[in-house]
Amino acid sequence: MLLAGDIGGTKTHLAMFSLAEGPRRPVVETVFSSAHYVGLADMVREFTTQTQLPIEYACFDVAGPVTGGRAQLTNLPWSVDAPALTSELKLKRVWLLNDLQATAYSVPQLTPSDLETINKGESTEYGAIGVIAPGTGLGEAFLVWTGSTYMAYASEGGHTDFGPHNDSQMELARFLLDRFGHAGYERICSGIGIPNIYDFYRERGGGVESPQLAQRLTMASDRTPLIVQAALDANPDPLCVATMEMFVSVLGAEAGNLALKVLATGGIYLGGGIPPRILPLLRTGCFMEAFTNKGRFSEMISKIPVHVILTQAALIGAARYGLERMSSQ
Repeated sequence: MLLAGDIGGTKTHLAMFSLAEGPRRPVVETVFSSAHYVGLADMVREFTTQTQLPIEYACFDVAGPVTGGRAQLTNLPWSVDAPALTSELKLKRVWLLNDLQATAYSVPQLTPSDLETINKGESTEYGAIGVIAPGTGLGEAFLVWTGSTYMAYASEGGHTDFGPHNDSQMELARFLLDRFGHAGYERICSGIGIPNIYDFYRERGGGVESPQLAQRLTMASDRTPLIVQAALDANPDPLCVATMEMFVSVLGAEAGNLALKVLATGGIYLGGGIPPRILPLLRTGCFMEAFTNKGRFSEMISKIPVHVILTQAALIGAARYGLERMSSQ
């Protein structure tokens, strides 16, 4: 049996998989709150106590760069060490992947029911594929065809410098530089970025904050869900609407940047927890307008398909990666 896990800054999804059932059909699965545990080993022990199933191998995807089987998570105070986990949990082998690399590995496994298409485009057979995923943070990855299969590669593109496109975005960049000393895309296009945009509009953008919403935000441990929901309500909050319009526009621009960087004629896939929740905002045209605003390459990039992933893609990818390697042991 393979234990696969999608370890995020907010939640961790653990599931058991078998070679017979494959990466799309977990035997059992549970979601944990990441912050409630001091480390991954403690969480795995609780999971195995609950399931009472034997584990031989494990494959985890983590929100952070993986080097030499080790990772320091970006938005969670955990260090994950594959050799140490192998010994501590008495397993035959543990594999670690970057979470976006795992999401990318899932893409060839996805079906039309797993996706919401934002731009149909014209997919090129065996073309490179880009994956961009705003969740707690912002992850980016890509796939290239090797001649027999798609190989997924991680990146830390979400931390690259933000490139403003208009006066408001210029002011947002200055706001982020003043606050953090660096204006990167993750400071905008992520769960940790949405409150930054809100604060920018409230403090420098001339936005008027609702007293009722202000009280709720003050009491919230995480302001992002409240801001998102207030923008989607039937009677939406104007400051939250401006926040999410900026979010969608900058996300579209950066998705277009990724498409250009890897020449993603096979498509761009939006993963992470946020895009499925804001589909009405992604369909307004603001996203695609920013996506295709690439000067001389605007016509070319307008033909690139764009899809939103609606399923637990990273877990599927981690399970696929682990099962393929488990079968060759």
